[in-house]
Amino acid sequence: MERPLADTPAAITVIEADRRQQAQPRLQLDESLNRVPGLYLQNRYNFAQGLRLSSRGFGARSPFGVRGLRVNVDGFPETLPDGQSQLDSIDLFAVEQLTILRGPSSLLYGNATGGVVDIRTAAQPVTESASATVIGGNDALRQANVQASSQHQRNHQAFILTALDYAGHREQSEVRKYQLTAQAGWQPDEDRALTVFLTAMDTPYANDPGGLTRQQAHQDRHMATRFSNTLDAGQTVDQQRLGLHYRDDALGNAVINARLFVSQRDFQQQLPFPGSSLIDYHRLFYGARLDATLPFTVRDRPHRLLVGLDADRQQDARGRHAVNANGAITSVTADEDQYATASGVFMQLDSHVTDNLMLTVGARTDRLRMTIDDHLLGDGDNSGERAFDETSYSAGLAWQLSRHHTLYANTGTAFESPTFTELANPSGAGGFNPALTSQTAVNMELGVRSSLLDRLYLEAALFRVDVDDEITPYDLNGRTFYQNAGKTRRDGIEISLEHATTDQLTLALSWTWSDFRFVEFQDNQQQADVSGKRLPGLPEHHLYAEAYWQNESGLFASLEGIFSSHRYAENTNVTRVGSELLINLKGGKQWRLGEQTWSLFAGINNLLDREYYSNLRINANSDRPVSERGYFEPGPGLGYYAGVTLNW
Repeated sequence: MERPLADTPAAITVIEADRRQQAQPRLQLDESLNRVPGLYLQNRYNFAQGLRLSSRGFGARSPFGVRGLRVNVDGFPETLPDGQSQLDSIDLFAVEQLTILRGPSSLLYGNATGGVVDIRTAAQPVTESASATVIGGNDALRQANVQASSQHQRNHQAFILTALDYAGHREQSEVRKYQLTAQAGWQPDEDRALTVFLTAMDTPYANDPGGLTRQQAHQDRHMATRFSNTLDAGQTVDQQRLGLHYRDDALGNAVINARLFVSQRDFQQQLPFPGSSLIDYHRLFYGARLDATLPFTVRDRPHRLLVGLDADRQQDARGRHAVNANGAITSVTADEDQYATASGVFMQLDSHVTDNLMLTVGARTDRLRMTIDDHLLGDGDNSGERAFDETSYSAGLAWQLSRHHTLYANTGTAFESPTFTELANPSGAGGFNPALTSQTAVNMELGVRSSLLDRLYLEAALFRVDVDDEITPYDLNGRTFYQNAGKTRRDGIEISLEHATTDQLTLALSWTWSDFRFVEFQDNQQQADVSGKRLPGLPEHHLYAEAYWQNESGLFASLEGIFSSHRYAENTNVTRVGSELLINLKGGKQWRLGEQTWSLFAGINNLLDREYYSNLRINANSDRPVSERGYFEPGPGLGYYAGVTLNW
């Protein structure tokens, strides 16, 4: 729903990418999202596992990809019906705006307890333009991008093409990837628009160095695990998506949006251990969404109703093979078709109770059906079916004290189903794990948005989220399985400040305090009651600070610091991982020569050359002694890059 931020009773941050991505190498989304309070990002440098993004602690458990959040690109879902999201197909050179909603989000999108990341790529062009960028850096970083856009009368076109080749700072961490983002639009009149979107990605290889023990990480932070090298662990991916968006503003005051999409993904991955560790699938994912925003007036008060429905279907033809320690395939361990169908109906009402008080209420009902047809003959038939029916509610108030100050409060419920991967049966009996169910969350939040002293902008939120049946991972014979963790509680404070100190200097600061704990949970594998323990993988304090300077000549510089307090690697909180501090510096200069603009830029990451872990593999190898568990993925030391962009 398009509406003023002042009318929105939720913790929302909007990021304009042209400012945040200035002089960035654009490897992962964390470069733009680090400053958002409530978010915690891991796994920037392992392209086989993907960036792990968590919001208010949701998603931190994911061993790969994104869990617990809904990810949309240009209104199309990157989140599958079973709740898993991948970020690898998003070209950061194409991103124009990021909107992050923190907190339960089932009202409009379903099947997520952590929030929404809404990404908008290059908007409709207003002039003909083109650009070319090349970037190089240490660890054999090479990246190139070309893009062009044009508009003729009521038609517009744009394309963006990016190539990445990066050796990585660890053994067996190379990646090569090519991406295409394109769109074409037609506007028959001022009230109607039709846009076609196309994205394509080809990743010939994205290798996986695996997780190290603490002793191995101290011995050599650049090493890969033994089997990562011998098995050539990593993945190859090929994906395309076609989307169609129709918008109609001509039906009175109503706004109608209709979207259709279809995507396919071919995937193969060798995990960094022998056994049943070679995975492949062919995925077809398609769906539709229709929504209408209807403004109306009652007793001279404006109101607005959003109603809609959506339906998605995921079809995976999935296989799995066992390999020995030399990488030779020894047997087929899975040959099955997986189907997930999700549908939802939702409603949200915005009502101006007074000129300054907005009431928002809404509800959504979801149905998710998951089915497996096992084609592998023999014992342990994995065929099965599970269905999840959930209803979610929300209510919020936004009180605009003045043009510069807004207070808000909200409460809402959400659910998160297990994914196909999480539903694997650890008993070996086949089928779905009958003991694993959805987790449900109740969120309560108070917040403020305020402009102070003309130059200081403040956002703050105080929240509590109570979760029943939280889904948490454990390892058994090298494979990850999942169980429900009874009850957990998340208490937190999120504060963001931005100060226009001078016309050239801007200071920014964000701080997150998180007290995320198990309330009731018996960890059966560790034979321990972990009630009262902290949720693993998440720091209590996370701090971001930036000083950004730019003058009228086009010269700019940025110094940023990212601090995280200690965290734990497993449910029992036995392995304590110390605090981390990273300092990054970047800068550049722009020149305008006629109709051309040249930009030179460079950056240094981890300026202090600190040792840290870019990722923790939560609860990894939990069937081994603690000293032998491969929790740790070391981050790179001091690194540098430089690039040039030509716009015309």
